[in-house]
Amino acid sequence: MSGRGTQALRWLFWLAAIAFVAWDLAISAPVNLRLEPPMITAGSGVPATGGHCAMPR
Repeated sequence: MSGRGTQALRWLFWLAAIAFVAWDLAISAPVNLRLEPPMITAGSGVPATGGHCAMPR
């Protein structure tokens, strides 16, 4: 592929990626970080939730 074709594909990729992120942010509900489960609970007394490895057996 020529240098111009490669550069055009690179620009097209980044424009599509930026457009996708902008679209996703526009239609998604805002994330409330206070309602997210803790990733690491290191001695806090709160059981970790959210991952398949945290599910009770």
